[in-house]
Amino acid sequence: MMDIPEVTVNARVQVLIVPVFCALLQAAPAVTFHQNVEPILQNRCQECHRPGEAGPMPLLTYQQVRPWAKAIKSALLTGKMPPWQADPHYGKFSNDLSLAPGEKETLLAWVDGGAPKGDPADAPKPRAFLEGWRIPQPDAVFELPYEFNVPARGVIDYQYIAVQTHFTEDKWVQAVEVRPGNRAVVHHAIVVVNPPNGRDEEDYLAGYAPGMTPQFWKPGQARLIKAGSTLVFQMHYQAIGKAAKDRTRIGLIFAKQPATEQIVAMQAAAHWLSIPPGDPDYHISASEMIQEPVKLMGLRAHMHLRGKSFVFRAIYPDGRTEILLNIPHFDFNWQPYYYLETPKLLPRGTRIEASAVYDNSPNNPANPNPAATIFWGPQTWDEMMIGWFDVAVPVHRQTPAVHNTGF
Repeated sequence: MMDIPEVTVNARVQVLIVPVFCALLQAAPAVTFHQNVEPILQNRCQECHRPGEAGPMPLLTYQQVRPWAKAIKSALLTGKMPPWQADPHYGKFSNDLSLAPGEKETLLAWVDGGAPKGDPADAPKPRAFLEGWRIPQPDAVFELPYEFNVPARGVIDYQYIAVQTHFTEDKWVQAVEVRPGNRAVVHHAIVVVNPPNGRDEEDYLAGYAPGMTPQFWKPGQARLIKAGSTLVFQMHYQAIGKAAKDRTRIGLIFAKQPATEQIVAMQAAAHWLSIPPGDPDYHISASEMIQEPVKLMGLRAHMHLRGKSFVFRAIYPDGRTEILLNIPHFDFNWQPYYYLETPKLLPRGTRIEASAVYDNSPNNPANPNPAATIFWGPQTWDEMMIGWFDVAVPVHRQTPAVHNTGF
């Protein structure tokens, strides 16, 4: 029997495989908007990309999404979207915006395949949103008592505007959202609770800045507003070249069951920062000691235009050090709270350390003035360094008072 040359066998195998492979390619279903893409957009994008929210364009329908197909691909490939800065090697967060495995590939395949619409019968049921809020219908809404007139140009001092609650009993707040009336001119807003007796420090309640989401606490957890308290809105406005108006408001949802844990805001801030001219790698740290056992709930980094990176660490009483949150590429335009998927118990004597790095060099395209020495200040061309963090403490325990210096 004559042996068949190996090259002939390989050729025959290729002849058999190639048609099968081509048939499989032809049989692969096309990635379409309604069947494959729309569910991802509903789960990952539409919370912000809808009218009245932070997203620059709505992504609710095929007609709205199709013109942005190439821009979506570019944002995915560069990592600009979804906007999530946390290093995945440290911590797990309940509000993680990262795409699930396979979702990025599906979106890219849809764009590369010509962004087909598909069969509308395959579309998921549209999401229902409450117009004007990202929380359910609030139990109470407080807004600025007047429209603030924002001039077209110039530096606008921080505004501190008091609003009476007229609460005749203590209120426990389980969900809260701050909504600017005009996002174009509201750089940020912080709402603090000024207690009626004036002896206690004011307590942080909620805030707005690009990237921040509403607070939702679990049953049994809430922030406290004492009877007779006043809400103080700290408003940082920015001129945009034309006159504008704003009337920011806050919505509260009260706890439906007794609170067992109070949510309290704390911070580690470096008010003494002094960034030399042209310095591309200025480091500074600050820390705050935990005086009683608490549960760490969430963390948030705040810097201005020269912010480069930010790290939170827990330094435990036994000397161990743990990175809680690492933001290797800080984005001034997206500063969310990072809520821990599982709250972390911090024993008494734990030190929360916040470490920040700044780029004051000409290589930083956002740098207003590389030739200046930069100090702490309220305007965007100044700098700040605040590591905010929320903790939960039992309601029967006296909670730590925290002075809120703002952004």
